[in-house]
Order: sequence, then structure tokens, then C-alpha cells
Amino acid sequence: MKILYIAPENVVGNLNTWKVIHESRGNECRFITFFPSRYGFPDDICLHLPFVAPAPIFIWMRKFIYSIFGGPNQQIELEGYPPIWKPANFFIKSFFSFRDRLWRKTIEPVIEKYDFLKYDILHLETGLGLYRDGNFVKHFKEKGGTVINTFHGVELRHRGVIPVIDKMTDLNLTSELDLLPKHPNLKYLHLAFDIDQYKPDYSILQPITICHTTRNRYFKGSDKIIDVCRKLEKSYDVRFLLAENVQHSEAIDIKREANIYIDQIANIAPGYGMNSIEAMAMGSACLTLMDEEYEQFIPDHPFVNVNPENLELKLIQLIENPKKITEIAKQSYEWLKSTHGLQAVGDALYAHYKDLGITET
Repeated sequence: MKILYIAPENVVGNLNTWKVIHESRGNECRFITFFPSRYGFPDDICLHLPFVAPAPIFIWMRKFIYSIFGGPNQQIELEGYPPIWKPANFFIKSFFSFRDRLWRKTIEPVIEKYDFLKYDILHLETGLGLYRDGNFVKHFKEKGGTVINTFHGVELRHRGVIPVIDKMTDLNLTSELDLLPKHPNLKYLHLAFDIDQYKPDYSILQPITICHTTRNRYFKGSDKIIDVCRKLEKSYDVRFLLAENVQHSEAIDIKREANIYIDQIANIAPGYGMNSIEAMAMGSACLTLMDEEYEQFIPDHPFVNVNPENLELKLIQLIENPKKITEIAKQSYEWLKSTHGLQAVGDALYAHYKDLGITET
């Protein structure tokens, strides 16, 4: 089979992981990104498209335009089943139409060069195709291809689905449990992770090291996490490391030193993500906010469940009992292998393929 992924950006390296999974099963896999990864992950086919890269000046311009003409607000969660994206006005609609036309001169030669319309499966990341008008997805479907999409959170909560693309999508997947009630054709799939690329270290040295990484303090509840950890630095023999908006390699070096890793306490998107998975693979005990639904859905999870009110107490209990940190870290590593390993998640994805009537050739 031939499988193509499309994503605006290779944010956490998941595209590289899926490429490994598919190729290990004898299939061909390529992925397209709109602009280079800000965090140092290798790209496959990068288009370097204009009016989309997250350069500071462009981000400022986009916020300014949205403030005047209307656009997504990342602090307002959309309603709908599923939530629907539509241009706020004629100006926004005209912008995306202009951008699609501008992008064609870059995108169409790439489609032709790699013969992507003859691929079997198209995996979209965040519900976007190559064009906002869904043109490429439409042509792919007309050629008999299967379209699968993965939602990661922000786009479904605050932007909504692109209606023309959503209608052509055969299956939507997510690794965020709270998204399942937001779309009628959405199924859960654990994040895939190559655990063999890291070696766990369970040694507890002094001072005990706590780590938190963040790209958006609002979504992680980072301000509260930072305040609590700075306070504990003054009253206990602990060290707090913060990695904020840094390259992936730098974040890994920081997390490698951690005995305790804190994911999030914001309760905006309960659960965990790739940061926790990486920390577990290196031997950390991980803390995150797990709501009641998560507790029931993944009852065997190894996380220490925290919230803004009990974070300090939970940290003190671990700091005063280092053996408990090691115990949790070892349990976490074993759980990680059985839940997020390449074989386990690959089998789950290919089971979805089978349900869609896709057979390997």
C-alpha cells in the first residue's frame, strides 16, 4: 500500500513514527508539511508555503486581522456535533480563496512529481488537506482513495471541521478522550511511540528533579505549576527545570534529568500527551490531571492524578518518599510498552483499516 500524511507541521515527531510503522509492515509512506518543524523534527516533503508559517510577524498579523474581521478564539470552545468552521465574513473567505490559488503553483507540481493521487490512503492531521477548499481531498476520493483524519484537540475545539473535507473523510481518529463526544465519526487511538529510542534511568540523585515543559501556559496550567515548584525549591531539597518553547532536542535533555515530570493541570484537555510519554520512557514518574472519564477509560494508567488544589501535596508525598518515585516510574515504563509501543498502536490502526475494507497488498 501507499500511504500519504498531510500536516501543517511535524509538531511532536509523530509523522516520522508513523512512517516507521508503515514501512516496517512493507508499505510505502510519505508525509507533507506546510512549513519546517519549529522543534527540530525531521521533515519529509516540506512545501515552505507562504501565509501559514508561525513566524512572529505572521502570528501578530493573523491575531490583528481576526480581532478586526473575526476568527477562531482559542479560549472559546465551539458548539456543534461536530463544530463547523466557516469564514467569519467575506474578507476571511476571500483570504483563503486567494491563498489556495497562490499555493497551487507550489503544490500541484509536488502532487504530480510523486503521483500522490494514486496513493491508497490519505491521512490528514488536524482536518486539513492541501487546500482550504478541499480540492486535493476531492480528487483523491474520486480516484478511489480512503481518507482518514486525526484530530489533536485545538482544531476541533476552537476551529471546527472544514465541512467539505469532513464529508469526504472515512474515519476520524484522536488520542484525546474528551474529543469523542464532539464528532459522530471519531474513534480513539493511542499515540504511537518508539520506546526503544530511549533508555530509562531510575536513579534518584539529590536534589530530586522536577520538570515541566510547555508551549502554551494557558492550556497546561503552567503558571500554577511553576509557582508550586518554585515554592518547593525553597522548602525542600529539590530542583525545578522548565522547558518553554524550546527545540525538541533541548526539551529531551531537560526531561532526561527529571525524576518527576508534570504534564498539565488546566483541565482544558484532561489526560496526557507526547511529553509525558517521552518522560516515562526515560524513567520519570508523571503527574497530570485525569478526569473521571479518563480514569474509567484507562483504569490501569500509571499517572499520579493531580489538580491545581492538590499538586503541592502530591509532590511533597513523592519528594518525601523517593522509593515511590522509582516504583511509579518502573510501572510507567512497562505500561508504556504495552499501550503506546509501535506494534500495539500499529495493530490498532491496521484494525481500523480492515474495518474500512482496506486490505494490504
